[in-house]
Amino acid sequence: MALGLAACSSAGSAGPADPASSPSNAPELEPEPEPEPAVAQPASTTIDVQAIVAAEDRDPEDRESDASRKPAELLEFMRLAPGMKVADLGAGFGYTTELLARAVGPTGTVYSQNTAFVLDKFAREGWDARLAKPVNANVVGLEREFGDPFPADIEPLDRVVNVLFYHDFEWMEIDRAAHNADVFAALRPGGTYVIVDSSAAAGHGIADSKSLHRVEEALVIAELEAAGFTLRERAEFLRHPGDTRDWNALPWRSPERAKAGEFSDKFVLEFSKPGG
Repeated sequence: MALGLAACSSAGSAGPADPASSPSNAPELEPEPEPEPAVAQPASTTIDVQAIVAAEDRDPEDRESDASRKPAELLEFMRLAPGMKVADLGAGFGYTTELLARAVGPTGTVYSQNTAFVLDKFAREGWDARLAKPVNANVVGLEREFGDPFPADIEPLDRVVNVLFYHDFEWMEIDRAAHNADVFAALRPGGTYVIVDSSAAAGHGIADSKSLHRVEEALVIAELEAAGFTLRERAEFLRHPGDTRDWNALPWRSPERAKAGEFSDKFVLEFSKPGG
């Protein structure tokens, strides 16, 4: 289980020709829109994501979640490789943590972060059981607050992922600017931060964070770019364009929709730290 968080790129244009200094038959220059970030295509990796998802020792509950969470597509999008150091923020019960652990293998490290509030209220037993599994021997559990998510001596990270939790930062009164700065500092140059969250209606920003567990994509992009990140890529594999965005995105808060296979529209964004 994950609890639950999201964007707009700035536009530039070329100015029109000055009519006083141009021939009368000169064509008027039209503004040139800034290219959109690339939509993700299946990326080549050095891991077999299908084998990871099909592993016989995965929990049945995780397999039941695969249809809506599309783990193979997420792993492909993140371009993981054996030996990488990655972090799963707001890990909840550890569904994503275990996928990352399988992907980076025994030579890699996964930092699985949860707050005391999340663990005590929802996830401690499940998270502890998850981390005790042999396949997660390369996982380091971090019980830390979002205001200080990483230990001071952590080695530079290759990847950080936040699945369905960014929106919660608002009602939990997390300083998002400070948190994003911490993630930026923890990543190596060229490292990436992937954020997945349920889409809020246009113009709603983060106002629906507690009532509907949604956040507007444009707001997430603006906040991450303000922290120094560059929007590198976005993916469409969790899009549900029929979502009216006016209902609670948590499956257990909208059980009839979940039972009918109706899911919230979700954006998947990859931000890179310049350099590398």
